Amino acid sequence: MLQSDLKEWGYTPIAVGNGADAWRVLRDRNPPELALIDWVMPTITGPELCRRARELINVVPTYLILLTGRTNKEDIVEGLRAGAHDYVTKPFDSCELRARIDVGRRMIEVQTQLAQRIIELQDARHHIKQLHQLLPMCCQCKKIRDDKGYWNAVEAYLLEHVGGKITHGLCPDCYQAALGEIQLADNPTDSEAA
Repeated sequence: MLQSDLKEWGYTPIAVGNGADAWRVLRDRNPPELALIDWVMPTITGPELCRRARELINVVPTYLILLTGRTNKEDIVEGLRAGAHDYVTKPFDSCELRARIDVGRRMIEVQTQLAQRIIELQDARHHIKQLHQLLPMCCQCKKIRDDKGYWNAVEAYLLEHVGGKITHGLCPDCYQAALGEIQLADNPTDSEAA
């Protein structure tokens, strides 16, 4: 009867006959978004199944509704402490169960949206980190822009961000070029001398 109601409400139920099979379904790579769990089941009880399901690491955890004939407040508290999100007593009214399933569906939607936002924020954080690793440098004068938007000579920027003293010298290519200019200045060609 419950499966028939669920199909009528637009859901695709997965029925299992015991707690071990239910545990297998909940551990599946693509577990159901919502589970109606009976308190009394062979092999694994409903509260134990809820405890185990809550320990699973899923981006959006399965929303757990515990179904039982137990009506004592202590039982309700035990079921919720075990990890159930909601608790429905038998015999249940189908309208009430549908309303509680709808609440669960809305919670799943919110959690899914939140999980998506977290992924987007992590992606944005990664891009920001990459942008912070970029060092804007003027291709003409070779000044570097700091985090405040000021342009500084390379030496001033490095002194502020790296610390220590900076020495100056010539790399081998610049040394050869400078040496060539000195030799050229000391030995002008005939056209330059004229």
